[in-house]
Amino acid sequence: MTLVEALVALVVVAVAAGGLARVFSQVVEGSSDPVVRKQLIAVAESMMEEILLKSYSATSGGSTSGCARETFSGIADYHGYPANGRVCDVEGVPIDALSAYRLSVQVVADASSLTGVTEARRITVTVSRGQDVFELRSWRTNFAGP
Repeated sequence: MTLVEALVALVVVAVAAGGLARVFSQVVEGSSDPVVRKQLIAVAESMMEEILLKSYSATSGGSTSGCARETFSGIADYHGYPANGRVCDVEGVPIDALSAYRLSVQVVADASSLTGVTEARRITVTVSRGQDVFELRSWRTNFAGP
């Protein structure tokens, strides 16, 4: 093998290694996206489950001025929660590991979307982190009656 052949082989190997490095770089950059997506889903599902377990027509037990929700007794209490957009535990303590995430809850009367139902509220939980947004929507009816 001559010196020219060795240099050509070295250049070919270097170009191939550069291409592989670029592919691996793109794969590594995208590998954290599923983790963020799963965390968005977990936060939204947790909040939605908590809301759906509350009474439909309970009298208001709390306000949405802060992040605490231990006094919430009905689903309407969650409308506009949380005022600061932070993800917090039930006592209102912000969860530091989720400081990059933003949460919002809307609870509005919406029986028009459900045929034959006279009392219903649409609950929308939105969780975001940067450009990633996950929205979970559910309806709660007054199945127990007034």
